[in-house]
Formats: sequence, structure tokens, C-alpha cells
Amino acid sequence: MIKTKSDLETIELGIKIGSKFINQSGVILLVGGLASGKTTLTKGIAKGLGINSLIKSPTFTIMRSYEENNQKLYHLDLYRLNEIGLDFDLEEYILDYNSLVVIEWPNQVKELLPKEYLLIEIDGIESLRTFKLSAFGSKYEEVLKSLWIS
Repeated sequence: MIKTKSDLETIELGIKIGSKFINQSGVILLVGGLASGKTTLTKGIAKGLGINSLIKSPTFTIMRSYEENNQKLYHLDLYRLNEIGLDFDLEEYILDYNSLVVIEWPNQVKELLPKEYLLIEIDGIESLRTFKLSAFGSKYEEVLKSLWIS
């Protein structure tokens, strides 16, 4: 468990996580209630990748993509999805082996999720947050180990 006491600390945690995915593909699932800090953490993840674009919540657009410094980030917010539609090609984003995919509200599409990913469960609101990180797959286990070492 990791605790943060401010948005800045949450962004700093995201930077540490994002830096572990430089020049790597991956999938990060973010689970937490409304206003729990999912997009704030994603801002840090983007910075850790070297992406300095303004990161905004994709709640109404479902997906935003960012590309900078040879790094690609797909940020998805699936809160508004009721069912999987044929017009939404989530598999294409997940299978893009040159990108990091961050998915908020992943339980909306459980059947499309890969078998390996980093799960981050967020509890709390505003400035006081608790993060539980779980690795599913050896690649993500290595990411977690390196987070604790560095």
C-alpha cells in the first residue's frame, strides 16, 4: 500500500510508475470511485513517460491518445460504457505493442482485458489516497519490484 497526501504526491507516484514503461508497452487498470485520483495518477504516468501534454479526463470522449518523445499513451475512461459495442475497438489499443494503455473503470469490459496487466486500486478522495498495486504477469511483477527498489 502506498499513501499520498496531495495531488502533487499522487502525480509523483504516477511519474515513478510511468518511468518503468519507457520504451515498453503495457496495460494499467485503475479502479476507484469517482474523484479518487485516477486521472491525477494518469497525469503523473504520462510525465514519467516523457509526455508533457495536458492530460484531461476522457470521461465524455472515452479515449484520448498522446504521443511525445517516441512514447504513446492511450488513456481510456470506460465509466459511461454500458456494453461492448462493435464500433469501439478496445482490442486494437490493448494490442498496440508500442504504447502504454491506462484504463479507468476496466470492469465495464472485463471480457476484453488482457491476462497480464498492472492493477492499481485507489481508495480515498481529494488529497488523502491509498494505492494498492497488484501485478498480473511476470513483466508487471518486475515493474513492481523495480518500484520498491528505486
